[in-house]
Amino acid sequence: MALYTIIITGSLVRLTGSGLGCVDWPQCSDTKLIDVSSTHAAIEQLNRLFTGVVAAAVIVCVLFAFKLQPKRRDLIGMSIMLVIGVLAQVIIGAVVVLTGLNPFSNIAHFLVSVFLMSVAYMLVQHAKISRTTAEVVPRGEPLIKDVVVIRLVKLLVLATGLAIITGTIVTGSGPHAGDLEAPRLNIALSTIVKVHSSTVWVAMISALVLALTIRRKRDLAVILQKSLGRYLFVLVFQGVIGYAQYFLGVPVKLVAVHVAVSVLVWLCALDIYWNSRLSALPQSVLD
Repeated sequence: MALYTIIITGSLVRLTGSGLGCVDWPQCSDTKLIDVSSTHAAIEQLNRLFTGVVAAAVIVCVLFAFKLQPKRRDLIGMSIMLVIGVLAQVIIGAVVVLTGLNPFSNIAHFLVSVFLMSVAYMLVQHAKISRTTAEVVPRGEPLIKDVVVIRLVKLLVLATGLAIITGTIVTGSGPHAGDLEAPRLNIALSTIVKVHSSTVWVAMISALVLALTIRRKRDLAVILQKSLGRYLFVLVFQGVIGYAQYFLGVPVKLVAVHVAVSVLVWLCALDIYWNSRLSALPQSVLD
């Protein structure tokens, strides 16, 4: 939740034109560490200070992972990765400010945030496995062996990932740069929007074909139906917001919702992939 919240606050910094509310780093200005004398400075400062909450959350994860008995290398590894990722975000955040909101640094900032959300999701899922056994449960035979279904899931995840990436390029080419003087990508907005929407449609079609495929096979439907239904719901909602914001001239409120929901779309895709990889656990663990 902390990682998700800072993504939202980070988008609000850009959408409110507060990207250079603090013109220096790590101080807000050359004379003040913390400066809330203006609205833009206060918004940017709030986002920076919330990094402390995120840092505390990931440090607690590491401490609990090391304290856990018996030791779980998977949980320790992912927790440490979160800490490294947050530290990387601090450095990237500095680059964003010191380069005057260069769009490539902004894109990196967002994509690393999505990566951290992915690691956090996997950490939670792994923490649910084998809480009482001495080692990580050895994975048995995958419950899903249908080649077509596996390929459709991979296509869905790939298309969703490309939609996220192309979406950041749309943002880097659009009007909401975080500051009136911030540089923009030299790409026609109409062109990159078409590329972005194409990836979304590929994701939608692959999800619909996957839904029709598992509908004919009840054993697969039991495994994937819930997560796939959630994905389709969120993706359709995101698509409606996307087309609405484009034809309404990208109003700030709709863009904010679009950014927030984009992360949910990715997590839903990741959830489908996780469920498609589930294995039958040994009976001794189930007992």
